[in-house]
Amino acid sequence: MLKILDIKNFTLIDHLQMQFYPGFSVITGETGAGKSIIIGAIGLLLGNRADAKQVKMGREKCIIEATFDLSIYHSDVLKDFFEANDLDYEPSECILRREINVSGKSRAFINDTPVNLATIRELGEQLIDVHSQHQNLLLNKEDFQLSVVDIIARDRQLLADYRASFANYRKALKELADLKAQIERNRENEDFLRFQQKELSDANLQADEQEQLEQTAEIMSHAEDIKRVLHEANQQLDGEEAGLVSEARSLSSQLHGIEGIYPDASELAERLDNCFIELKDISQEVASKMDDIEFDPQRYNEITERLDTIYSLQQKYHVQSIGGLLDKLAELDSELGNIDNSDERLRECEDELAELRAECEDKASVLSLQRRKAAVEVERELSKLLVPLGIPNVRFKVDVIHCELGPTGTDRVVFLFSANSSTAMQPVSQVASGGEIARVMLSLKAMISKAIGLPTIIFDEIDTGVSGRVAEQMAHIMRDMGDAHRQVICITHLPQIAAFGSNHYKVAKHETENGTVSTMTKLTDEQRVTEIAQMLSGSDISQAAIDNAKTLLKMK
Repeated sequence: MLKILDIKNFTLIDHLQMQFYPGFSVITGETGAGKSIIIGAIGLLLGNRADAKQVKMGREKCIIEATFDLSIYHSDVLKDFFEANDLDYEPSECILRREINVSGKSRAFINDTPVNLATIRELGEQLIDVHSQHQNLLLNKEDFQLSVVDIIARDRQLLADYRASFANYRKALKELADLKAQIERNRENEDFLRFQQKELSDANLQADEQEQLEQTAEIMSHAEDIKRVLHEANQQLDGEEAGLVSEARSLSSQLHGIEGIYPDASELAERLDNCFIELKDISQEVASKMDDIEFDPQRYNEITERLDTIYSLQQKYHVQSIGGLLDKLAELDSELGNIDNSDERLRECEDELAELRAECEDKASVLSLQRRKAAVEVERELSKLLVPLGIPNVRFKVDVIHCELGPTGTDRVVFLFSANSSTAMQPVSQVASGGEIARVMLSLKAMISKAIGLPTIIFDEIDTGVSGRVAEQMAHIMRDMGDAHRQVICITHLPQIAAFGSNHYKVAKHETENGTVSTMTKLTDEQRVTEIAQMLSGSDISQAAIDNAKTLLKMK
């Protein structure tokens, strides 16, 4: 419930601080006095777009702040919201603040904690509802009409469950469409894919063969140089004249020969023995490898042809190794496997989709049943409210029309209306006058506020197009709404409505040396008589107008 509204440097307002109370309150004032400014300021707290022009000329920034009492709200829901957004929660006092500087930048705060616009908007929508004339256009929209029925049906959980199932159904529908498209593309390319698979399979590629082939080709292409070096090494190691092997053996024998007279020669001889063994082993291996090296033209041609095949495939498939070719082959195997198994996979997806659709249809059926029950309640309650509002022969029907599965179920809702018994009912937005639409919207708001327990509702000139007795009945409805533990604030031009308010505020515009300013004051009982009399007779207040004003105030 709105307790305090504090506005600083906002358009024509220097500083305004007003305290609001439970029940039905009214705000009056001449056209252009600044009532719309008050609504605009509250709209900023509800997340509306900020504009640098809203800052009072000559000031650095404007500040809009509202204090709410949350103790009568659905505390668990609000408490969850505060916890989810890491905000301090104090039921007796919640402060929303919006600041706009001359550059047009704005900041939002909840209990002095900076928040983004979406967060303050989400909270604001749970705290206060502002009904202005443009909201009457909502009657043109079927989704609004459906939302009214859903509110009265109290089907929030059913709708949430359905939407979750419908989201799964939509996802499966897309997956099926993607699968069909993929299968179609694969089938169009099947011949080409099979050609590629055969080409790679016939190549009989081995993971490490390229490296081995390249090494063998390199050796064979330099066979003469390699054999010459090995031959020279063999001659140096084990040649008939002064080879390293025989020299090492001779030196070892000589050192062993002096071991008796020179013991240190023993260790040196052993080391030479080891060298002899190693040199002899190297000599034998060099000789063996020398025998292995020979240029085989036929084998060399086979190797180069094989490498040419590998290089050609790598270039064709844009890979750098045999590993890349084997990966491509595995990919082709998978794609062709999908083609071969596509019918089975398609059936599985279609079966899953059918199950999800059946689940959606079952939940939509339950939802539809709740809505149809609620539609009867809306018809009954709305007709009951509209008759005393000056439409005695009203006929109102909530037409729930079955349609294809959609995000909200299988229902379309159309409000049908006729103001008299001789005219066929048609969609309300097509046949109702401006005054009739205002009365329908007021009645709907009364029903909605009761259903969801919204504590604060502001009506901005809901009385457009009505007067006299009808205005009194509208005032009765708003007063009754305010009496049901709610706060209703109505901006009005009609004295019949203004007289019913438990609290009366007046907005006025004054000329000062610093320019035009708007003010808002809470009227005393005597001031209320004067204000209502002025609304009845204009600036020249007659005694009859004063008497009439007093009579209206006694009627509330």
